[in-house]
Amino acid sequence: MNLQSQKILFLSGLLIIASCSSNTDQEQNKEIITEEFGTMDDGSPVQLFTLENANGMEVSVTNYGGIVTSIKVPDKNGNIENVVLGFDDLEQYKSGHPFFGAIAGRYANRIAEGRFELNGEVYDLATNDGENHLHGGVEGFDKKRWNAEVNEEENSVTLSYLSPDGEEGYPGNLDVEVTYTLTDDNELQIDYHATTDQSTVVNLTNHSYFNLSGDPSEGILDHLLTINADRYTPVDEGLIPTGELHPVEGTAFDFTQLETVGARIDSIPPGYDHNYVLNNPDSGLRKIATVEHQQSGRIMEVYTDQPGVQLYTGNFLDGSLRDRQGNPIEQYAALCLETQTFPDSPNQLDFPSPVLNPGDTYKTTTIYQFKVSE
Repeated sequence: MNLQSQKILFLSGLLIIASCSSNTDQEQNKEIITEEFGTMDDGSPVQLFTLENANGMEVSVTNYGGIVTSIKVPDKNGNIENVVLGFDDLEQYKSGHPFFGAIAGRYANRIAEGRFELNGEVYDLATNDGENHLHGGVEGFDKKRWNAEVNEEENSVTLSYLSPDGEEGYPGNLDVEVTYTLTDDNELQIDYHATTDQSTVVNLTNHSYFNLSGDPSEGILDHLLTINADRYTPVDEGLIPTGELHPVEGTAFDFTQLETVGARIDSIPPGYDHNYVLNNPDSGLRKIATVEHQQSGRIMEVYTDQPGVQLYTGNFLDGSLRDRQGNPIEQYAALCLETQTFPDSPNQLDFPSPVLNPGDTYKTTTIYQFKVSE
């Protein structure tokens, strides 16, 4: 590893490098590796940033779509493997994928019929999921080139993007920052921050697909899962919440106690794609879910201050894409735990409000922490 660390700032295609000496092993362990990852169609460069910690954990993030391309963590025997779905080059992402590792926005999840009313005005959005709007539209945040600023002292990279008024039909100029930080406690912390000059709706999440075995061909049906939620939001055929909050007790949606993902999945074909109403919504950042793969010993704990989390079990993965080993990525190859406000909140007044007004700040944090069983 280069003994000379680099502070790197990418703004509007301009590359600024300020060098500073790394004098300790700890600083060297936290050097952030920056690589060219390809170019946008207009020729703008795209970078890949790899964060490392003292335990051998690595997280790679690109400023195309804010995508987490890989998370490499040790198992109980010290073997380090990648535990998220992704690709090794930009062109594969640009060719199309189901939001692998991306920042979903301006509004993650679904908005019924691509329409909502705010302050007496109706806004029409793209309908890119049947008759509904999904994850920000045809060209959401997952397809944008973000500016990037590296902070080696914090072992973080901050991505920023200005979403202009009217983009994908949303009102207001939305100024967004997302910071990925890797700690020596094997935490990937994601901090979201946004402001607007006009009332709008905001719901940001990271759409990483996790498989703690390190081998997507094994699937996630044997993964053990808990979700700290006594209720969920049932959905219609278009996966839009009905507005009701149903108890999970006695149903296939009950993960209040440790259970395998596949134990009851056949009773809700094609699988889980549902929002959970998290307990203690007013208590701030708290542990809301645990995923465990017994064979490898890997455990992932999820923390958030959000009111909901979407459990998605890769139902629509169909083998048309291939993993890094060249194997087809099949149904149930990985799962997502997308922290969020509730789907279709702009149209459901009893749901947590996604409205952001001028002068206010959208601010939320999610942490994915990785451990191994004793």
